[in-house]
Amino acid sequence: MATLPSSSALFIFFLFHVLHLTNCEPFIGVNYGQVADNLPPPEATAKLLQSTAIEKVRLFGADPAIIKALANTGVGIVIGAGNGDVPALASDPSFAKNWINSNVLPFYPASNIILITVGNEVLFSGDQNLMNQLLPAMQNLNNALNEASLGGKIKVSTVHAMTLLKQSDPPSSGIFDPNIADLMKGLLEFNNATGSPFPINPYPFFAYQSDPRPETLAFCLFQPNSGRVDSGTKIKYTNMFDAQLDAVRSALNAMGFSGVEIVVAETGWPYKGDANEVGPSMENAKAYVGNLVTHLRSKVGTPLMPGKSVDTYLFALYDEDLKPGPASERSFGLFKPDLSMTFDAGLSKASEAPSTSKSPVTPSPKPQKAAVWCVPKAGVSDAQLQANLDYACGQGIDCSSIQPGGACFEPNTLASHATYAMNLLYQTAGRNPWNCDFSQTATLSSNNPSYDGCNYPGGST
Repeated sequence: MATLPSSSALFIFFLFHVLHLTNCEPFIGVNYGQVADNLPPPEATAKLLQSTAIEKVRLFGADPAIIKALANTGVGIVIGAGNGDVPALASDPSFAKNWINSNVLPFYPASNIILITVGNEVLFSGDQNLMNQLLPAMQNLNNALNEASLGGKIKVSTVHAMTLLKQSDPPSSGIFDPNIADLMKGLLEFNNATGSPFPINPYPFFAYQSDPRPETLAFCLFQPNSGRVDSGTKIKYTNMFDAQLDAVRSALNAMGFSGVEIVVAETGWPYKGDANEVGPSMENAKAYVGNLVTHLRSKVGTPLMPGKSVDTYLFALYDEDLKPGPASERSFGLFKPDLSMTFDAGLSKASEAPSTSKSPVTPSPKPQKAAVWCVPKAGVSDAQLQANLDYACGQGIDCSSIQPGGACFEPNTLASHATYAMNLLYQTAGRNPWNCDFSQTATLSSNNPSYDGCNYPGGST
């Protein structure tokens, strides 16, 4: 058989990748940490990822076995240079060139490396020398990529902690710590010039730990709540994730870098913790991750970044049993070492929202499940119904039917409008149990609420 020229092979790889992306959710990624002694083989992990809606993986290093295992999967790969590599990368361009020669060139493009992160949360490491060396290290790695004709194809950036912000509440007042203003300006000029993203680590979990009220928990878990109004913009935020991202967006805009895109490098919620830890639980973890995935799939975006989903890397693929600290640090894994799910957050391809674009098929005869609808429980207060209504219509669903003139506007009651919106969100988000939770104020019913010309979408679980 004749061998394809390299240009043709690259074109076919590119075509495969484009076709792959047209049927996926490229904004959902996952962190793949390795501080553990019980992880499954990389090849098994690669197969696991292909059975999920996860399209990108972030490594904290550049493990060649993992990078190689992900070859020809189409999965985007973020690799990392550790904090310990920063001084050598900054001072020696040949070290940067050798780093690219060792960690990128043997695998690319079969392994779809898309980003190199230099260091992790360096600006708050407390090491001033390391902080000053960060930008030169990034520049030398980017120059090495340019020399290898990979400039622009693989981006270079660094990951930041939310503590980078001196102020974040309300989101419109977001501003970076002035003590690192000069360093930030240089890094952002690099991001802007190279088109690389600004990776940040928002964790509503930690926000709840510092303010453990029921209302804050609902706000952090994307559950119905009264919301928080930004006094500057008068925008009402219904979840902490959007508020944190918009605070970063405001800080970037305030420095004149509105064109630099944000990437969520880490976010998650632990499913267990020590007895004295506030917040970790299987229920909370499932609610946070499941509702976050639903929120991302809606593509409603945030108030300051509407109409698109920010690339978000969930933390984490597996537990890391060798990590020090409280039990929660070792309890973020979405999957167990035997590749089973820790909890179902709707990440398997079979759990994705129903699609109407698939060709009809003739199913094998099987018992039909009865259709169900998501409705409020009896006795739910008007305040909670209003919170449910605001939340559901804020997730990107079409609430025009309950607007004046809509087919379901009458009866013009809060209960009727909330029921319609809650059910519509449940039906369109994937019909998962957590899509009909609404802070435990909703339930599934086999009674069709439709009436006259008002049709409530229904389906079986």
